[in-house]
Amino acid sequence: MSTQLRYNEYYDMQTTFDKLYDRSKNNAMKGLDLYKHIIARNNILLAYRTIKSNTGSKTAGTDGKTIEDFKVESEDELINMVRTNLKDYKPSSVRRVEIPKSNGKTRPLGIPTMTDRLIQQMFKQVLEPICEERFYNHSYGFRPNRSTKHAMARSQTLINKSKLHYVVDIDIKGFFDNVNHNKLIKQLHTIGITDKRVQVIIKKMLKAPIKGLGIPTKGTPQGGILSPLLSNIVLNDLDHWISSQWETMITKKKYKQNCHKYRAIKKNTELKEMFIVRYADDFKIFARSHKTAFRIFHAVKKYLKGNLGLDISPEKSKVTNLRRNKSEFLGFTIQAKKKGTNHVAITNVVPKKKKEITEKARELIKKIQENPNPRTVNQYNSFVMGAKNYFKSATHVTNDFAEIAYLISRTLYNRLKSVGKYGIPIKPSETYKTYNKNNYKTFEVLGVHLHPIADIKTENTKGFSQTVCNYTKEGRERHIEINGYITKELRIMMNTTYEGQTVEYIDNRLSKYSMQKGKCGITGEFLYSPDVHCHHILPKELGGTDEFRNLVIVSSQVHRLIHAKTNKTIERYMNKLRLNENQLEKLNKYRKKCNLVEIILKD
Repeated sequence: MSTQLRYNEYYDMQTTFDKLYDRSKNNAMKGLDLYKHIIARNNILLAYRTIKSNTGSKTAGTDGKTIEDFKVESEDELINMVRTNLKDYKPSSVRRVEIPKSNGKTRPLGIPTMTDRLIQQMFKQVLEPICEERFYNHSYGFRPNRSTKHAMARSQTLINKSKLHYVVDIDIKGFFDNVNHNKLIKQLHTIGITDKRVQVIIKKMLKAPIKGLGIPTKGTPQGGILSPLLSNIVLNDLDHWISSQWETMITKKKYKQNCHKYRAIKKNTELKEMFIVRYADDFKIFARSHKTAFRIFHAVKKYLKGNLGLDISPEKSKVTNLRRNKSEFLGFTIQAKKKGTNHVAITNVVPKKKKEITEKARELIKKIQENPNPRTVNQYNSFVMGAKNYFKSATHVTNDFAEIAYLISRTLYNRLKSVGKYGIPIKPSETYKTYNKNNYKTFEVLGVHLHPIADIKTENTKGFSQTVCNYTKEGRERHIEINGYITKELRIMMNTTYEGQTVEYIDNRLSKYSMQKGKCGITGEFLYSPDVHCHHILPKELGGTDEFRNLVIVSSQVHRLIHAKTNKTIERYMNKLRLNENQLEKLNKYRKKCNLVEIILKD
């Protein structure tokens, strides 16, 4: 279960979210007091907990405050502050920063104050289940449980199985800066968010002044917590309009299978096949012929302008025949290559991304040379793992990463020969063995092996299962697929500084997390990086060491219970964790090693 789902249950909000999802499914949103759910005590506390665990919580807005400034307040003070703020809501000005892009340009990022972020999170939590039920199946950006790999898997399915080899690429000109506020409020109402108070406050959020620029008249500023959800609401209309032209077209006769329906539509109408795959504002529409694709191109251009008030970028929008040319999507190139009598999807890393990976790897290698320590080595390994994890679904990723490895090989050798040993790893860590399956030569710096970029093979990605959902019991059961999360969490942990800790501890901590598959050694639940604690089984003050066998990964709350000495603290964490007999038996073994008394499970 994800951290967010665990938080939802801990603050007793999951049932509320499930009911909202169900009401949305049954078109029973009219007259619902959403504002009541948004300002509910537990929803505010859940929002605070979620914001607190977010890495951006230490970034200040225009008022200079971070999450640290809220920690001194009691729960009642926090709740009263938020509710009072919302009675006559006036969002503070947004701090604007420019984030560099790979093409040398920048993109603006808006950073609201911590209070406004907290309020946006409260709204997001309540609105998301309503929207998730209404969102199109094949939009994958900024949605729970979905990712770029699912968008790529869907694209490959449409090429391989549906044999659709023409794509319409539409680039919306400055999408996030040009969303029409009035249209968006109407779309909120259409999707089921009919509470006027909620609509009014969202409109105020959209009108939050940007420091140095004034009050925006359009757009959903990137950087706001609610902005991704609002952006999906805007483009959901486009998704369903395209879908209704073919995929979800309603026919008089009911068909058990879509293939039978499509056959009937082909036979009895002049309609043409089209399927959209969208990730945020980046999308492709797949078609069977150039003529159909060209018609779709102009129809979509007209729809965006007439219905959503959005223009397209002519130089970046086009129709591509995948049998002849490549098309770029989410950092990958896609092409339909002939194989026997069929055409199959061939995917590669786009040249621009290969260049970026090469340049970044060289930069991190230079940092290791200048300052050889566990942090610089782990930063390099974290980067390599992240690049591999993102692109491993490309069919030709092995060739692409072999090329990158060749391009950085001289830099690696020349810069690290004086600070490390080069060769086939002997007794590498568990983390290294998990992510590198071949005996490639690599450098070892301070006992830590650098992950070879070339050690990668294609991993077939399954399409997203539409039964996975955070807001149904069955959907949550299908959600428990944790292996894909381990790499991401390890990367975050690798970039964390551990002052005063030994190289052995830092490396073994990562290895132990990898070996335990990210699960707590007591409860068995999957742990996300902010909740990961590494316990010394025999404490160092009693003669324990940082060696691998003396460490165990546990959750932060379990770790506090292992070391708890007062009855009040023990009772507090026992109530939170609700351990069963077997779990408590394991925990007591660790307490015994710490010379602490056994905890007895009360009836």
